Amino acid sequence: MARARGQVDAAKTEAILDAALSLFQEKGVAASMEAIARRAGVSRQTLYNRFPSRVEIGRALAARRSDAVSAPLRTGGDPEAVLTAMAAALLEKICTPEAGGSMRGVALMSPEIPELAAAIYEAGPGEGLRRLADWLAEQSRAGRMAVPDSRAAAEMFTGMVLGHGHLRSVLGLPHPPFDREARAREAARRFLRAFAP
Repeated sequence: MARARGQVDAAKTEAILDAALSLFQEKGVAASMEAIARRAGVSRQTLYNRFPSRVEIGRALAARRSDAVSAPLRTGGDPEAVLTAMAAALLEKICTPEAGGSMRGVALMSPEIPELAAAIYEAGPGEGLRRLADWLAEQSRAGRMAVPDSRAAAEMFTGMVLGHGHLRSVLGLPHPPFDREARAREAARRFLRAFAP
């Protein structure tokens, strides 16, 4: 079926984001818009129509990861199930060699393109923290939890889940073997115990 005029081809957008992610991991600041278009198999015009700059691509990549990690917050389920699912998503998306490569790429680019690092943080981890903080505040208002400072609690939760995992990923170090689901469950239970009403 042909697209209507002005309709965006989602497959091309995903191809651009996938190409940009791999090039940022490989080349850091040297990843050019032309190389991204070439690897994605799209014209430069298509790339620039969707993403006018590397900052916009970085923002979209971070938002995509943040959406995946925070998806459990939108389920409306039991707090333990929601937090366990979010913890598992954090571990899956952050404690991997691919995520480490992305974070290294951002770190390498940040001195030369600080607006890129800021955009990625705000659209990714920063947005994820805001969503979790809002969810925690909602749980507290509903009497399911007692969270006096939802922003601080959101940071505590992500820190509890990730431990040094994100640091190992950034440094390209191997992760000691662990049961992702068991860690996610344990973090959720301990966190809920700490903020029980």
